[in-house]
Amino acid sequence: MRLLPRTEKFFHFFIEQAGLIHEAAQTFRKAAENGAASMHEAEIAIARLEQKGDEIIHEIFTRLNQTFITPLDPEDIHSLASHMDDVLDALEEAVHRIVAYRITRIPAPIIEVSRIIEECATVLRKAFQALAEDAPLLEHAIEINRLEDRADHLIRAAVAELFDQEKDPISLIKLKEIYEYLESTTDYCEDVADALQNVIVKNG
Repeated sequence: MRLLPRTEKFFHFFIEQAGLIHEAAQTFRKAAENGAASMHEAEIAIARLEQKGDEIIHEIFTRLNQTFITPLDPEDIHSLASHMDDVLDALEEAVHRIVAYRITRIPAPIIEVSRIIEECATVLRKAFQALAEDAPLLEHAIEINRLEDRADHLIRAAVAELFDQEKDPISLIKLKEIYEYLESTTDYCEDVADALQNVIVKNG
């Protein structure tokens, strides 16, 4: 008699969570391109996606505690789930601040970073689909690392320009904080990629 279930839907949950991240990233990118007036609606939509994501993460952790044999190392499952949760949380915080700080014009670097975040989310979906299918996924992890590096360079340049050109200290503080949350979003995507590479090493 099996005391704890053996077959669990961890891969399904990962794919579902990656889909939520992609939808949130796409929503943010569209709002950034459409202008500040679109951000309030995007904030509401992304908050709902983040709530759904929290439910999925909770389900993953609950099943992880109830499952005797898991398809991956339990530590890796926990790491992947936690970092994916971080991605959605950071993006939600960035969008919330754009709205709360009454940003009336979306700076060009934020628009560009929104596109990079969407690219990261697209690759994440592909990576977790590959993981579920036991297909090669190293190239996806490497691509996420490359995108994160692009975002880092872009944000550093944007912050430097902000200190050079922004005369209003309050506006400077607001925009710098938004950039920091956007950088955290791509950093957390890289954390997911690193966790995936750990899976590759252990199961390669």
